[in-house]
Amino acid sequence: MSDLTATVEETKYGFHVAGYEKIEYDFTFLDGVFDKQNSNLAECYQRWGRCLAVMDMNIFNVYGDQMQAYFDHHKLDLKIHKTMIGEKAKFACAAYRRNTNYIRIPTTVIGLIDASVSIKVAVNYGNYKNRLGAYHAPMHTFLDFTFLRTLPEAQIRNGFAELIKISTCAHLDTFNLLDKYCEQLIKTGFGRTDDAPEEVREAAEKICRAGIHEMLKLETPNLHEIGLDRVIAYGHTWSPLHELTPDVPLRHGHAISIDMAYSATLANMRGLLSDEEHKRILNLFSRAGLSMDHHQFDEDMLDKATAAILKTRDGKLRAAVPSPLGSCVFINDVSAEDMNAALRKHKEIMKQYPRNGEGLEAFVDSSDTGYTMNNKPVEGKQSNGVNGAMKKSVINDDTNGGPVTNGGHANGTTGKHSNATSHASGPEGVDGLQNPVTNGANGHVNGQTNGHANGSS
Repeated sequence: MSDLTATVEETKYGFHVAGYEKIEYDFTFLDGVFDKQNSNLAECYQRWGRCLAVMDMNIFNVYGDQMQAYFDHHKLDLKIHKTMIGEKAKFACAAYRRNTNYIRIPTTVIGLIDASVSIKVAVNYGNYKNRLGAYHAPMHTFLDFTFLRTLPEAQIRNGFAELIKISTCAHLDTFNLLDKYCEQLIKTGFGRTDDAPEEVREAAEKICRAGIHEMLKLETPNLHEIGLDRVIAYGHTWSPLHELTPDVPLRHGHAISIDMAYSATLANMRGLLSDEEHKRILNLFSRAGLSMDHHQFDEDMLDKATAAILKTRDGKLRAAVPSPLGSCVFINDVSAEDMNAALRKHKEIMKQYPRNGEGLEAFVDSSDTGYTMNNKPVEGKQSNGVNGAMKKSVINDDTNGGPVTNGGHANGTTGKHSNATSHASGPEGVDGLQNPVTNGANGHVNGQTNGHANGSS
């Protein structure tokens, strides 16, 4: 939510307007956001009496019935829009009547840790990320880590990269915990599986809360990104172009991990990062199964990505690198020759690691796009996923190519995987499919339910 205070003064040649906007929004840690006994979410919609929920197919299949029961219990009219690209919902909220409220309910590690912090709402354009968008804060964000119980390990790993990012450059204690519990955190969904040791669960809660808090402390003074030296841009210098370059895009976490690992090597070559710290960072990426290299991350890619980021960063590289571990400096004076030399050294180092530094399950698949049912892709298959009480709520189904017919029964065919992947991923969780819309599982993206401040439906 925001309030604007503005003044207008007459000048010699016309008028001068000055405005100051107050932006405020809340985060609530809440396990079981759709538990009928938790009225927190419902209270946000009481004044309107209705809610439009935007979600992908995974979210709908796993949580749709629970959501319907929740809103029925609280006597709120629920309408559901199933879509492939959930991020467009937040973008639409910024555009529709220029200021439609929405509530975020992230359901992935990337969504919970990273995307929930930013007020950016954006989508990819061409081969670049976040090219179309706005700054539009939510009314509220609910952080429910129980969704991680159903998140596939590949998506846990994908989000793990964001925690390495913030801890490497800003919070050494969190890095130490990630280093200590790496494999257990990934295996247990950050301590949320039934067999997770209590010690891991407690460590995960410390890591996640500290990660979110540190991100907020860094981003809050710069919500509109006017300041271009951004600590959380570690891993986001060359990855915005590289991420979408492969025929099947890299998952966001893997793309930024390649960037971060290479940046650490560059920092090490320039004497900004010790050999011990450099190796410790690379070892953590490797243990997590995250990518540190890719055959298309080459000198030509560096050159093109550098040219692109210089335009975005007002002519300076502003590459965030750890120095020392747990702190950050920005590099501006690195030449193309230095970058290429660092790249050659980095690729030599990668020969010492499994798969030459390539990650596990590094590329976007159906779990990123919401096109799975019971853990299996549903591209090209019939989907009759609207049953019983849900028929009244589904008002549109992009996954089947358009509005719902036959009384709300979705019986078209879903979009092809090749069409889906071209939209996937999202730096800092704010574009493509890494940060879409109300809750889900099986690789469900990230979520939000959308409210209507203007009484719109």
